[in-house]
Amino acid sequence: MRRLIGQMLTVLFLSAGMVWGGAEAPLPGEGGEKPAMGCEPFPSRLHAFVWRNWTVVPQARLAEVVKAKPEELARVAASMGLPPQGAILPEWKDKGYITVLRRNWHLLPYGQLMTLLGMSREQLRYSLDEDDFLFHKLGSIKPKCEPLLYAPPTREEAAAAAKLRGWLREEAGAEAFAQAEEPRFAFIKTLTRLDPALPVAKADGTSPFELRFIFSYFADYGDPLIDPEVKSYPEGLLQRLAAVGVNGVWVHTVLRTLAKDPAFPEFGADCEKRIEGLRTLVARGKKYGIDVYLYMNEPRTMHASFFDARPERAAMRGVAAGVNARLCTSNPEVRRWMSDSLASVFTQVPGLGGVFTITASENATSCASHRQQAKCERCKTRSYADIIAEVNATIAQGMARGNPKAKMIVWDWSWDDTHAEEIIAKLPKNCWIQSVSEKSLPIERGGVKSAVSEYSISAVGPGPRAAKHWALARAAGLKASAKVQVGATWEFSAVPYLPTMDLVAEHARNLMSAGVNGLMLSWSLGCYPSPNLEVFQAFTKETADIGTVLDRVAERHYGKAAVPLVRQAWTAYSDGFREYPFHIGTLYNGPQQMGPANPFYLKPTGYRATMVGIPYDDLKSWRSIYPDGVWIKQMEKVREGFARGNGIWSRLAVQAQDSQRQEVTRELGLFRAMELHFASCVNQARFVAERDKLLAASDAAVRAACRAELRSAVQAELAAAKQLLPLVKADSRIGYESSNHYFYIPQDLLEKVLCCRAILDKLERAD
Repeated sequence: MRRLIGQMLTVLFLSAGMVWGGAEAPLPGEGGEKPAMGCEPFPSRLHAFVWRNWTVVPQARLAEVVKAKPEELARVAASMGLPPQGAILPEWKDKGYITVLRRNWHLLPYGQLMTLLGMSREQLRYSLDEDDFLFHKLGSIKPKCEPLLYAPPTREEAAAAAKLRGWLREEAGAEAFAQAEEPRFAFIKTLTRLDPALPVAKADGTSPFELRFIFSYFADYGDPLIDPEVKSYPEGLLQRLAAVGVNGVWVHTVLRTLAKDPAFPEFGADCEKRIEGLRTLVARGKKYGIDVYLYMNEPRTMHASFFDARPERAAMRGVAAGVNARLCTSNPEVRRWMSDSLASVFTQVPGLGGVFTITASENATSCASHRQQAKCERCKTRSYADIIAEVNATIAQGMARGNPKAKMIVWDWSWDDTHAEEIIAKLPKNCWIQSVSEKSLPIERGGVKSAVSEYSISAVGPGPRAAKHWALARAAGLKASAKVQVGATWEFSAVPYLPTMDLVAEHARNLMSAGVNGLMLSWSLGCYPSPNLEVFQAFTKETADIGTVLDRVAERHYGKAAVPLVRQAWTAYSDGFREYPFHIGTLYNGPQQMGPANPFYLKPTGYRATMVGIPYDDLKSWRSIYPDGVWIKQMEKVREGFARGNGIWSRLAVQAQDSQRQEVTRELGLFRAMELHFASCVNQARFVAERDKLLAASDAAVRAACRAELRSAVQAELAAAKQLLPLVKADSRIGYESSNHYFYIPQDLLEKVLCCRAILDKLERAD
């Protein structure tokens, strides 16, 4: 798999001309001067490197990175209390490299990161640039790290390592490593296998939603079709998605990789393999009533060398973006290429379901895509609406040439809404208009008023923007689709799904009442085949009562006798989640994804939280529009709701029949992990607030009081990390999200234990 991806990346970079004057282009942020953070609580960067990679990278590779002998690193590991290295899962190379990269971001320079990951510069560059905005998730800055080379630990470092070993023994004991662990990624093997107990779903026309499509829970985001087996969408996963009501899946693609064109010989390398992969996936999905949809965010920018290669391409050069420029869609040859390429794809894969488009956001595409058309000589005289509508119409026309029955879903995400009516009126009649259901919905949390942007389960849509755009669609003779998050959101994504069924059911009922024709059930997160998806399936044209639907779903999973307790628990979880301090700033920057795995820092790091990547200690960004105290109080309310739900679910686990007890018990561990994440948000915010107060205080009594509060927060967090550890070891789903891989693993929770002990030690000495 990695070899195939490597071939694809090389072709993409060569075709895009990713060289500068014969020299390789620098990696993102390469040459930056901002110092990396320290390596506390470890005595040296080498100790931190060994600890963080001991369970994810083979010992021989680690030795290669730092120019050591494997046995030398084994001695460093043992000095901190780590056991001999066991077998390293091969999935870390393909399914977990983002986790490895993030854990070493402040430890190694790019050259050593390439060796650690087994990537070339081209592969690493592509991942950072194209792997769902990975470099942005890492903060859009590469910390400055000197090369790390092995040197025997000093006497002082050896003594500090022994102290870590002692803390580890005191806090976690032998159980820290002896407890049986479900291997990371084990859930992929489970979801890949067919379940003979699941019936094949058959469309019966009873659903109020004609279209219900979703992403894979564990897809390779960048180029899944180059894999001849298309392992991102195995048959077992499609079977399970169909069983909970899904009838479509979407796949990320780049149009120039799918078809050849005589005018653009750089395009289409290995397109035959991708088309064959697409045929494989389409045929696989048909077995379960699932169609395949392509994500179209086109046309992608090209390097300047592409435009310089032929004289006629000068007229195709649109708005510049660094060394790249947009393919200007006001040029008829660009539109001809788009239409012909789509016609080719849909002709070669006749069963393909359709496409959905993003034409005003994500990657830079047309000159109007980020409202930059005034910078283009051809586009500056045209209206924004004309350009956006034309791009969508071009895609629709090309698709229809190959398959007139395919669906064209036009997502209005990030459109300039003042032009929405004009854009919609100009679209072909085979288009659907898709809007984020909850966007612009007014809310009030903790006395703070705001409006929802997107990615909300805690606030139930639809909001006024979606309602307006759907009405415009119907007036233009088009169908309407709602983009929702059903399973999980950036409100909290490190779990397969949130058990907030009351909220999910309310949203489904509301969309049914709104007459929406279809649903995009998720972006790239929250795609686990969960009971949440089943809630949307359980609503029918004849069944619109929330109680009836939730009773039906609860009985199917846990048996009729369990329904009352299941419903009570779901209500408790939902009521708690209604208090979530929602703001897109919290969703993108908060510590909720990392939970107890996010370190504490006695000194400010100077780093800002990154988008669903590294929260650091940036309380200001975490809380966003909320005052410190309000944000903490709201997160505590969420935690309390999950605590109540878990108390009820614990009773259910005791009473469950044998056939349901295993599932009930496993889900209880999952739900307890959620409670601990929200508790950790409270602990972390308390810690940072008190730390900053301590640093600003000069009065001895105030400083002593701050240290007491810090101890309290650290002790609570230490307990949370220790409680979460066995839950994570028992369930490989916890901590995972497809576009970030694992936010954390058990080793990180043990590091947090050491971090907390080190801080308590310093506070005690300060007293």
